[in-house]
Amino acid sequence: MEIGQKIKFLRQQNQLTQEELADRCELSKGFISMLERDQTSPSIATLMDILEALGTNLKEFFDDDEQDKVVYGDDDYAVKEDAELKNRTCWLIPNAQKNEMEPILVTIEPSGRTYPDNPHEGEEIGFVLDGNITIHIGKNLYKARKGESFFIKPDRPHFISNEGKRPAKILWISSPPSF
Repeated sequence: MEIGQKIKFLRQQNQLTQEELADRCELSKGFISMLERDQTSPSIATLMDILEALGTNLKEFFDDDEQDKVVYGDDDYAVKEDAELKNRTCWLIPNAQKNEMEPILVTIEPSGRTYPDNPHEGEEIGFVLDGNITIHIGKNLYKARKGESFFIKPDRPHFISNEGKRPAKILWISSPPSF
């Protein structure tokens, strides 16, 4: 997108006429009109004034229009297998620790478990995709099976075990990221 088109888009988004934008920047309506048609170029100082009047700045204005990646697949996943605890953790979103939540896919083999997690801030939710699990929170035990979800306030030590005869698979989300 050309500079003029972007300025016109922002002006219209702010519900300003060319004259109103010109007045706010101490410019002529004709200059704004020519700028929007890419028939002239502003100085950096003038562009900064225009962008300030439109509620943005140079960095935001010139950032690429490309969005962050939305869809992830096998090539993006990070996987950790723990033979001793008989589990596999798959981080579904790369670098999710920079986000507000972190989704993982956990597979626990029969007689396996997750690593015990100490109390931390945030919340955790999970959905059992397959199998049966036991959720250990402090000294309390909670059973969940395929199709059921769980919610943990991680203010006590906690982990999940699989006492069943087949692997259990859980979609587990932590906010803020803690895995």
